[in-house]
Amino acid sequence: MKKDVQCNAPAGAVYGLGFIGAAVYFIVHATSFWMGVFGFLKAIVWPAFIVYEAFKHLGI
Repeated sequence: MKKDVQCNAPAGAVYGLGFIGAAVYFIVHATSFWMGVFGFLKAIVWPAFIVYEAFKHLGI
């Protein structure tokens, strides 16, 4: 029998906690219902924002 070991569980936990934190942040700072919905969608892709800003500051 082949054993498959998942080694990315900690990364999933970090992403999950980051998603919850980003969702709470964006929804709390929303000024309307639709801005809250938009904030929830932004929370889904928050790692892309971080990578973009990091590359911008590093000059890549």
